[in-house]
Order: sequence, then C-alpha cells, then structure tokens
Amino acid sequence: MIAVTLALVAAASAVPVTDVKPEVGLRAYVEPVKTIRSESSQQPEGPYSFSFETENGITREENGQVKEVLDEENKPQTVVVVRGAYSYTDNDGKIETINYYADETGFHAEGPSIPTVAPSRR
Repeated sequence: MIAVTLALVAAASAVPVTDVKPEVGLRAYVEPVKTIRSESSQQPEGPYSFSFETENGITREENGQVKEVLDEENKPQTVVVVRGAYSYTDNDGKIETINYYADETGFHAEGPSIPTVAPSRR
C-alpha cells in the first residue's frame, strides 16, 4: 500500500504544471504550445538565420551576418550583426511586433510597447 501511494505521489508530481495561481491555491496542467513551422540555416563562414511560428500566433525570425569593425584601439575585430523580429498577441488581442538589431553599438529594439526617449528641448 505504501509503495502504491508513493508511486501515485511520484506520478502526480511529474505532471508539468505551467499555470499556477497561488492566490487561490489552484494548479492546472496546460498543454504546451505546438510549433507549426520552424526553419534554420547556419553557414560555415558565420551567417545564420532561423524562424518559427507557434499555433498561438507567436512568430520570430532572426538572421546574423559577420562584420569586421575597428575596436577602441583601431584594431580589426569580427562581430555578428543580428537583425530580427518577433510578434505575439497582447492581452487586448492586438498583435504586437518588435523589431530589433544588435551590432557593435549594442542592442536596439523598436515596437509599440518599447519606451522611446522623448526629444530633448534646446
């Protein structure tokens, strides 16, 4: 009897819980979102690209290119320039798209939910 009880407890604790509401003490199993499209490519010289889409409408695409830049001491340095975008449906049911790039100047993102700096007054 103890072995059966322990087996049941072990099986119950192995079920993934992804929706936890601690304020009411409820836990529910939520089926993982399925990927409906996935593509990727990697070149030996460094360039890459990938994209995917999930059944709930999330999409992402990204590509990277190798670029040579000069560092602070004017020495050549190889960096990967990344460009991409992702989209999802926000809580109001609106599709939100964020575009981004990253290069030797840092990471830069643009989209409706990304804060922007107000122009300075002169």
